[in-house]
Amino acid sequence: MSTSSGRSVAIIGAGAAGAITAVAFASEGTFDTIRVFERREVPGGTWIYDVDPSPPTQLHPGKLPPDIDPPLKAPSSFPSATAPSGQARFDRTPIYSELTTNVPEIVMSFSDERFAYGPFAPHWVPKQYIQNYFSSHRADQYLVLNTTVEDVSRIAPRGSRSERWKLTLRRYDPIEKADIWWQEEFNAVIIANGHYSVPFIPSVKGLNEYMAAFPGRVSHSKTYRSATHYTNKRVLIIGNSASGHDITTLLSKSGTTHLPVYQSRRSRSRWDGESPPPGISWKPIVREYDAVTGAIVFEDGSVLDDIDAVIYCTGYKPSYPFWNAKANGGPLYDYDENRLRGFYQHTFSRAFPNSIAVVGIPRVLTFRSFEYQAVALARLFSGRNAKPLPPAVEMEAWEKERAEMVKREGRGFHTILWDDGETIEWFRYLYELGGLPVLEGEGRFPPVLDRETRWAYDHIRKYPEPGKGELDEPRAKASNRHPRPRTHPRSSQLIDTDLIRTCIDEKFCGEVGSVV
Repeated sequence: MSTSSGRSVAIIGAGAAGAITAVAFASEGTFDTIRVFERREVPGGTWIYDVDPSPPTQLHPGKLPPDIDPPLKAPSSFPSATAPSGQARFDRTPIYSELTTNVPEIVMSFSDERFAYGPFAPHWVPKQYIQNYFSSHRADQYLVLNTTVEDVSRIAPRGSRSERWKLTLRRYDPIEKADIWWQEEFNAVIIANGHYSVPFIPSVKGLNEYMAAFPGRVSHSKTYRSATHYTNKRVLIIGNSASGHDITTLLSKSGTTHLPVYQSRRSRSRWDGESPPPGISWKPIVREYDAVTGAIVFEDGSVLDDIDAVIYCTGYKPSYPFWNAKANGGPLYDYDENRLRGFYQHTFSRAFPNSIAVVGIPRVLTFRSFEYQAVALARLFSGRNAKPLPPAVEMEAWEKERAEMVKREGRGFHTILWDDGETIEWFRYLYELGGLPVLEGEGRFPPVLDRETRWAYDHIRKYPEPGKGELDEPRAKASNRHPRPRTHPRSSQLIDTDLIRTCIDEKFCGEVGSVV
């Protein structure tokens, strides 16, 4: 039975990761105080759609979050009121009007509540789903909206070995036209603020001068909203990961953008064939920008001198301006190696294993991966975990070994592979650490990675990959346009694979999708 413990937990971020974390902790019944701090006016995280991406994001080639998203200076006493801060905080989202998800709905939803939609949902469906999830699980009572966490600092009570954390909080008061500051203390903090806020643009010779000479010509995909803004324009896309592929495809099929749409690629993506699709021209990486003539010079010596718009689709860097590295013994994130620093299994803090954690950094199986992390953490922080965390020395060894492995393999530290079973082993570890809920009902069941989920993730693809169809099978030849429908692994219902292809080909599911 649940008992009053006087324990408290703060969750930073009210997106999908924050939602499932709040519900998982509430289900344990061991925390008297749960707060979900969200700087926006509604929950939804990355999936909130800002029609107007203003204020315009200032571009800083080569700069990292510690430089361009620093912490605000806090007042000397609390509570306090100060003049409103004018510092950019990158709180607008990268959602654009045509965006849809690019994975099956079963992995874009939590195990106890499915999307009321098909495979590739438009962007407002995940947002509404997250908001409804808070409400249907009565977790909306924990929301503290329009509130920015400005500082997280460890406080050690004299004579005590237990950690407590002091959060410095800020909220703009539109009546007083002032920033209101205050502080609260918690036993534990879960960081679930996502990583699609601070855009990254690489440093390129002449780029700063080019942007100064041609204001507004260069942008980041974070502020892209619609192909209509590029009518009759010659466009160069930099990058070919998810957003680069989406926006290039969208512009090339818009019927209004000047063709071809140029796409600069460092390497071949998993969606690229031997030659570019109609309306697209591939280019190598940019070597130099000429601010005098407006020319763009590429690594192969080729030149484009009539480009009207350059869109950088080069991703984002996680930002934690609230993490007080001095008070907490070191930084949270290593930007040289692009990874969390001092964390085990992408989740657990080695220095503060029972009071600090991060949810939502790996991008595999999306919402479901957040759920495995949230359940394991809720059980661990409640003291009901089935297995203990290993000693700090073993956690450090895991981190070192993984860093060496991914360096050899040329992939990101938090890139967890699906095809070789790495994802399943990660989920298995979280599943076994958390264990099952208690007989009396406290605690949440961790999701089962059943055949239905695995089948959907393996076979239902928005964009085909070379050698694979949308459903991970060779495209049907002209003589075999109607292959036998498949049987879904958990029912006798037949799945018409042609119907899904039609949905994709005829845009019934939308044109693009990336932010997952």
